[in-house]
Amino acid sequence: MPQLIRVRPTKIELVRLKRRLSLAKRVQKIVKDRLSILTMEFLQVARESVAKKRSLIEEFAMAYRSQTVAAGYHGYIALEKEFAASEADVRVATGSRNIAGVRAPVFELKEGKTGASPGFSLIDTSSTVDQAAESFRKCLEVIIELAELQRSLELLGMEIKRAKRVSNALEYVVIPNLQVTIKHLNMKFEEREREEKSRLKRVKVLLQ
Repeated sequence: MPQLIRVRPTKIELVRLKRRLSLAKRVQKIVKDRLSILTMEFLQVARESVAKKRSLIEEFAMAYRSQTVAAGYHGYIALEKEFAASEADVRVATGSRNIAGVRAPVFELKEGKTGASPGFSLIDTSSTVDQAAESFRKCLEVIIELAELQRSLELLGMEIKRAKRVSNALEYVVIPNLQVTIKHLNMKFEEREREEKSRLKRVKVLLQ
């Protein structure tokens, strides 16, 4: 329920309240427009995230098929040794981008040196091992892309909640309180004017 704002009942305060009401309505419109943009961006990123998850499942299926073929050709023990030899640290470059005023992260898998050895013997292994390694590398790329999308979703969701709180505060608290206070002051001033007119009439009668 709207509540009266405690102010001095003067014309100057009434003017100030009207200015605050006008400003609050403008801010409310800006917040609602931004909320609409944030919601559209959130839905877009959510769709991209769903598509990326499906892509990751497909990439993992291809990678495990390649691994199974390589294991069938070389044997699991030999394949495990080759993959163990090719272990390396994963380097990810980070940055940020602006999505409707939200600083969303950007992740990028850093490639090794050009022409660097894959880590396993190219002479002792067949192309099936190379295909399996390439498939798992693609899986890693998709995982990093999915992590970027998921973090963007979290940040957009938090910003949407914050914008909703501001919008609701303006719509259900600030603006109604200003309106009811302005109405109260207007009624008080109108009552004063009626009393003043009535007093002037009595004075006029007495003077006559």
